[in-house]
Amino acid sequence: MPDGAVNRPRSLRRLAVALSALALLVTLAPSAHAANPDPWLGRDKALHFGASFALASGGYGGGALLSRRTEVRAVSGAALALSAGIAKEVYDRYADGDPSWRDLTWDVVGTVTGVVVAWLIDRYLF
Repeated sequence: MPDGAVNRPRSLRRLAVALSALALLVTLAPSAHAANPDPWLGRDKALHFGASFALASGGYGGGALLSRRTEVRAVSGAALALSAGIAKEVYDRYADGDPSWRDLTWDVVGTVTGVVVAWLIDRYLF
């Protein structure tokens, strides 16, 4: 077994735990616009989830071009998706939009789901 092969599942678990903790923190944070309720479910949230899922899984696949290491693939997918989600909320904040912690939460959930699905496909099909 190559060096570090034993630590791969542990590293992926740590990444999943860290992203889940971030999602929990974002979920518990109060909404910035209490007067304008931001529902947890809706078309907007589905778009955030779907876009993050697609970017994360595509970024994982793109990471396969960079490295054979699973950690590099997972981090490249997560970084791509979360960067896009954060950039969208920053844009909303400064372009007179409606920035939302709940949108960011769905970005994190979509990112985690996309990376996990891509990892499962990578692990069991390749």
